[in-house]
Amino acid sequence: MSPKWAGQCADCGAWNSLAEESAASPRRSGYAGGASAADVADLASVAISEEARLDTGLGELNRVLGGGLVKGSVVLVGGDPGIGKSTLLLQVHASLTAASRVLYVSGEESLGQIAQRARRLAVDAHGLKCLAETAVDRILATAVVEKPDVMIIDSIQTLWLAELQSAPGSVSQVRECAARLVRYAKEQGVSVFLIGHVTKEGGIAGPRVLEHMVDAVLYFEGESGSRFRILRALKNRFGAINELGVFAMTDRGLKEVPNPSAIFLSNQSERGPGSTVMVTREGTRPLLVEVQALVDQSPLANPRRVAVGYEPNRLALLLAVAHRHAGVAIYDQDVFVNIVGGIRVSETAADLPVLLAVHSSFRNRAIGTHTLAFGEVGLSGEIRPIPNGEERLREAAQHGFKRAIVPAPNKPKKERFGELEVIGVQTLTQALDALQA
Repeated sequence: MSPKWAGQCADCGAWNSLAEESAASPRRSGYAGGASAADVADLASVAISEEARLDTGLGELNRVLGGGLVKGSVVLVGGDPGIGKSTLLLQVHASLTAASRVLYVSGEESLGQIAQRARRLAVDAHGLKCLAETAVDRILATAVVEKPDVMIIDSIQTLWLAELQSAPGSVSQVRECAARLVRYAKEQGVSVFLIGHVTKEGGIAGPRVLEHMVDAVLYFEGESGSRFRILRALKNRFGAINELGVFAMTDRGLKEVPNPSAIFLSNQSERGPGSTVMVTREGTRPLLVEVQALVDQSPLANPRRVAVGYEPNRLALLLAVAHRHAGVAIYDQDVFVNIVGGIRVSETAADLPVLLAVHSSFRNRAIGTHTLAFGEVGLSGEIRPIPNGEERLREAAQHGFKRAIVPAPNKPKKERFGELEVIGVQTLTQALDALQA
């Protein structure tokens, strides 16, 4: 390219080889650029219609999605390799096929491999429409012929567009392939599941804009060696993002866990020192979770503070409060905290159970098996109330607990919960005293 005429090409040395081309005419000045004005609507006059939802056949998945799969929505499902993403969506495929047209598109496995998985899971393969393809143009052309109500893409990182020169899985390919599928879903009213790979840090591989383009982002999680899987929503335009779905991986696929509180509690008849139970709340469902703590003499100049499933900075803050306002001096001790079952607790209701578990391990005194606690701990050592206290107490009573140490404002004034004794405390010192009573 040369800005002016030249007899010889400066790159190859050829004579009279340059050809003149006219530049495109510049656009008209102004923000509109010559386009016609769009219609502006008064929000109060917009008609609101109830979203049509499909029952996926899995109650736990319906819960996380906000009540079912919305027509025309795009759902991104991420998780570690081998966690069960393809298994989950193959079971969804089998459940939806009875009432809807479903197309399963696999870019990673052959049709024979999918058939083997279906046989292993004892899934009836009759009527299950599958396609092994990675070219987006051919996938959409097939979808036009098949006219599915739901389409499952396994996975978005394997798809490619011919007009892009980059390899499948690159930022540009993932972004443009997802854009084509999202546009197809919105125009045709087809619900689309996209399976996404994750990076070593645990995020969805590809551009961050991918999570903004879809309607819902679900993460499938599970501890290595555990058969339990947790499905949580990080984004959902059609429901709450703090709902939790619990599954158990079996030789026949994923099975729903209708009572997840039972699996998050230890089966020990008597819990040792450093173990207590709290009631956390995930979306609309209260869950009983076991909190474990281990306090041991540290050989290091800076003792370790390790938390699994809990915020480490919050743990350091609580230990400082316990030292300052309750006289629990563990500045020379290593402190380890674990939330059993792979649950991540972010709400402040875990403050009091964590400190009680730490104190129990430090004093080597076990907390009663039928005792639980919840409450927020302030910097001045006060125990602050948390929302939905009565629902948490009701869940505890249903599981046979006898004592509950809770913030004083959360203690019910009239309602009783069976044999559950509710002890209201106002300070951390009172909570520790109630623990020994």
